[in-house]
Order: sequence, then structure tokens, then C-alpha cells
Amino acid sequence: MTLPVSRAPLLPPTEKPRVVVEHPDFYVIHKPALWLTHPVRARVDVPDVLTFMRAETGESNLAPPHRLDRETSGAQLLSRDQDAARRFFTLFKEHVVGKTYLAVVHGEPGWERRTLDAPLGDLGLGGANRVAIRQAVVPNGRPAVTDFRVVGRRAGFTLVEAYPRSGRLHQIRAHLAHLGLPMVGDKIYGRDPQAFLDFMETGQTLELTARLLLPRQALHAARIAFPWAGTQFVAEVPLAADLQTFWDGLPQRA
Repeated sequence: MTLPVSRAPLLPPTEKPRVVVEHPDFYVIHKPALWLTHPVRARVDVPDVLTFMRAETGESNLAPPHRLDRETSGAQLLSRDQDAARRFFTLFKEHVVGKTYLAVVHGEPGWERRTLDAPLGDLGLGGANRVAIRQAVVPNGRPAVTDFRVVGRRAGFTLVEAYPRSGRLHQIRAHLAHLGLPMVGDKIYGRDPQAFLDFMETGQTLELTARLLLPRQALHAARIAFPWAGTQFVAEVPLAADLQTFWDGLPQRA
């Protein structure tokens, strides 16, 4: 689903993609926040990892077997040839690629581990919802399961590890919101229902960042694992610097 184009310029990224793992068949890239995974026709003003890496490496066959949202940082795969691309297509189709995320959320859950099995679908416009793409736990939704684990706690905030067993649109963000743990910086599922509409109108203003505490959603793809060439491949990407700085600056619990 393509998002509508913002009427205002988007906040430019401050980092460039970097190679975390160079394998003969693929790269694992640290995708910075505010980069697209691949070019989108309507968003020519936003840099994308695929175009950047093709230019950096001279490899025209690079292709992304999966996609991270623009505001999400972390582990992004790029296959290096058509054979690898076909193999990744099969791995993702068979649901054997495991992706683990880190998220900073508002609130402190009364649990250390939690599995949420709750179907997700379109919330629908009307009432308090004015964002067409917003997902929610709905009776007729598609099956969605996410495993959560608390990694750390601060006063009023929690660092949560999320492992989605399914791949629904906005799954982690919608499930966290359903649990009463909205993600810091999230314009669609956060605490401010007006944030996304304001963003589409004005772009990422200083006032909006102050309201949300971060200029982007606090979601980071920290780990990716899959079978490859007879062994289990695992790559980890440390929490992005902006999220680590935000987390480190939060007050400790009393």
C-alpha cells in the first residue's frame, strides 16, 4: 500500500546505509531511519537504500527480498543475484525468516513475556479514526501473532523485544497499541490521534517532534535469521544511535 505524499518536505536523513555483513549471495545493510528500502514513484524526494547501494557497489542486480518502513531502522537484506533472490522468495513464502525488533514504548507492562494472538485488519474511517491505513484488532481480521519480551524499564517507558510470527501490515505497532503500550514517536498508533494528519499537512516540524518525543517511530530491526547453504545464518544490528541516546536519557525508575 502506497502512502499519500506529504504536502511538506520530509525531514532529511542524517545517516547513510552501511554494510553489516557482506556474503557472496547477499548483503545485510543497516538501513537508517528516514530512508526508503527501494524507490517509490511518488516519493522521489526521499533517498532509498537500493539505489544508494547499487551506486556504491556497482551491482545492478541488488534487490530487497523484504522491506522496512521508512521510519524503521535496522537489518535490511539485499540479494546480490537472481538465484539468491529466488531463494529468498521461497524462504519468505515458507515463513522461515525470523525477524526480531526492538521498540521503545510508553507505559510499563505488568509482564516480562507476552504472546499476543489477535487478528488485525483495517479499523475503518469514522469515529475517532481519520487515518485510512490504520490497522486494529478486529474480529474479522487476518491471523496475527507477536511474541513480546521486556528488555529494559525506565520511568514510564519500556524497551520491548518483538518477534512477529506473521507478517501483517503494521503488526508490531498495532499489537503494541492494543496492549496499551503505544510506540514512542509513532504518528499512527501513538498517543496523539492527530499526529499523522498534522505530519501530512506540515511535515516533521519541531512542534510535532516535541509532541511525539522523537522525529520517527522508535522501532528497530535488530536481528534476522534464516537457513542458508545448510546452516542457520544470523545477523544482528545494534540499536540505532538515536534510539539508544533517547533510551539512555530517560530517567531510571524510582
